[in-house]
Amino acid sequence: MANMYYEENPNSSHDIQELSVTLLGENFRFKTDAGVFSKKMIDFGSQVLLNTLTFKFNDSVLDVGCGYGPLGISLAKVQGVQATMVDINNRALDLAKENAKANKVEVDIYQSNIYEKVTGKFDHIISNPPIRAGKEIVHTILEESFHYLNEGGDLTIVIQKKQGAPSAKTKMEEVFGNVDTLKKDKGYYILRSVKE
Repeated sequence: MANMYYEENPNSSHDIQELSVTLLGENFRFKTDAGVFSKKMIDFGSQVLLNTLTFKFNDSVLDVGCGYGPLGISLAKVQGVQATMVDINNRALDLAKENAKANKVEVDIYQSNIYEKVTGKFDHIISNPPIRAGKEIVHTILEESFHYLNEGGDLTIVIQKKQGAPSAKTKMEEVFGNVDTLKKDKGYYILRSVKE
């Protein structure tokens, strides 16, 4: 089965829905649609990831595979980070832009296949990687993140144990020389590596 949401232009017919959710103690509204990841609710992995992250005001954060935007938008609103959000899926990006406006958040959102169009370096990179797009893509997100981090910056991802947490952990250790499991919750692992 092709992975619908790992496409530039999903062709599934639209099914717009609006979610009202509380993230990091704030209320948000997110518009979602067919052909985007986790359209009926903010997936559990993203919520576990969000609840593990504490960034400083004005830290720069790159959200890789942002989808319709719950991670970057909520971090920008609640923690005051400078969020940059990228995804390959144009439908998801249009939603993310609408959602940023609806939640009154200034973020930088653009289309990029992983880091292809990303410029500059960041204090933090976060990702709920698109597991169904395959291990190669997930590992590219992990490997190449190193080049887009400031010294002392970190990569934090959420990944399910059964969907490759052990191999992701090994890959992060290889690339960064360190990896910590910040949290485990219902089979989801939050993994962090620091660029030392």
